[in-house]
Amino acid sequence: MQTNSKNDFSKGSIAGHMARIAIPMTLAQMINVLYNIIDRIFIGRIPTDATNALTGLGVAFPICTLTIAFANLIGTGGAPLFSIERGRGNEEEAGKILGNSFLLLVLFGASLSLIVFATKEPLLYLFGASESTFVYADSYISIYLLGTMFVMLSLGMNSFINAQGFSITGMLTVTIGAVCNLILDPVFIFVLGMGVQGAALATVISQGLAAVWTLLFLCGKKPPVRLRAENIRLAWKRTREIITLGTSGFIMSVTNSAVQVVCNVNLSMHGGDLYIAAMTIINSVREVSQMAVSGIGNGAQPVMSFNYGAGEFGRVRQTIRLTAITLLVYTMAAWGIVMLFARQFVLLFNHDETLLPVAVHSLHLYFFGFFMMAFQFTGQTAFQALGRSKQAIFFSLLRKAVIVIPLTYLLPLIPGIGVDGVFLAEPVSNFIGGLACFLTMHLTVYRRMEER
Repeated sequence: MQTNSKNDFSKGSIAGHMARIAIPMTLAQMINVLYNIIDRIFIGRIPTDATNALTGLGVAFPICTLTIAFANLIGTGGAPLFSIERGRGNEEEAGKILGNSFLLLVLFGASLSLIVFATKEPLLYLFGASESTFVYADSYISIYLLGTMFVMLSLGMNSFINAQGFSITGMLTVTIGAVCNLILDPVFIFVLGMGVQGAALATVISQGLAAVWTLLFLCGKKPPVRLRAENIRLAWKRTREIITLGTSGFIMSVTNSAVQVVCNVNLSMHGGDLYIAAMTIINSVREVSQMAVSGIGNGAQPVMSFNYGAGEFGRVRQTIRLTAITLLVYTMAAWGIVMLFARQFVLLFNHDETLLPVAVHSLHLYFFGFFMMAFQFTGQTAFQALGRSKQAIFFSLLRKAVIVIPLTYLLPLIPGIGVDGVFLAEPVSNFIGGLACFLTMHLTVYRRMEER
């Protein structure tokens, strides 16, 4: 099947292709964030014990992030390979990569549900649950795990919709789920009195609808490369390439989960449940602030991958430049807004007068220098789009595992810093990791592509 002009990123305006993909994907990221954000907003307003319930969701959150990590492992690993093969005109191999990725998502989704369900009690206590918050964390995650397969398929397979240029359809995938969640949450939580269990049930139903939509589209006639039954099989070479390239996105998500666990544990030791509730709110604000960063990066990735496969190295360089400038402008603006309106952001989730000053102060610390995220994401996007899995993996590990996690333990031990050190670890990692990733990408990818 011949690639049509709309889906051929080697022709036309780079900015136009990026905007056509990135704008709907940014909206999709915003809508996708609403899944968990809506849960937290409603749970933070239940009539009794709202702060402990919100803290319980914060404790369960790393498990939700782990599910997303496995979806990213396949989605961010398979989609660039899929785009490169389309750029080469090899749609038969692209179809086999799509089928292989689908089966991997199914297998990982089933395995993850069983393993986590069997070990959830020790996991939740390990992740920072107390006697007061365990019941809420357990109630939420027990139901959430029933929909793990839906989360995996809707997120992982949606990458292949966007990779073919159907960003509006990709946006609809998450829109369907988010709108459903917005409607069902207050019904289950307040009308039926189900509390945190109602929030989890609303999420499962919503993700189920999104997964059905995604599969129906990919099996239909519209996409150039469709999901076909004969391609749904594992091949060792493809599986290895998908997992190797996807490991960068996987590590970013897994280390996010690990950082959340480490933060919860240290906050519990140095501050208590109140600070875990503050971090739950901060994570929510971070998700909202970072959604456009992810949307712009994900919008640039198919354009980079396609042009790299087509040998259009000048267009790859142009895409990298445009990505860096766009991300820097956005992150500077987002940083300013969060600094100015921190109190208003906190009040969206909870009105506890004891929690409010703690959360506002911590939010200011955590978001200091947020604009450095632009450099990290530009470098990561370029490495991943061009199939440079080793560099992508290294810099994913550097920022979170090598910098943030040790600092989260060490900074609170410095006299005069205390619990504030947990929140300061993030901005320090943004400065060090972001610059290291971007400069390495510039020297090893951007400049060498000029020579080619």
